[in-house]
Amino acid sequence: MDVVLYYLIRAIDLYSWALIIYILMSWFPDARNTSIGRFLTRICEPYLDPFRRIIPPLGMIDISPIVAFITLNLATRGLQQLMIWV
Repeated sequence: MDVVLYYLIRAIDLYSWALIIYILMSWFPDARNTSIGRFLTRICEPYLDPFRRIIPPLGMIDISPIVAFITLNLATRGLQQLMIWV
């Protein structure tokens, strides 16, 4: 069980880095039109869309990724606690 939880935590960490890269790519014109940008769009947008529906952008600032990161962080902490208990 510990091995499964360990790899799940690592997968969430990897996904968090993918989100960071995806968000940083939004600052550069046409960065999301590259093959890496399209790949990150396919894996990050389905996760960010529900947060964007709940929290609309405030002008030019989209704060939904912050809530998405908090959610991922809470999931990681919960899995770490579960790993300690098991």
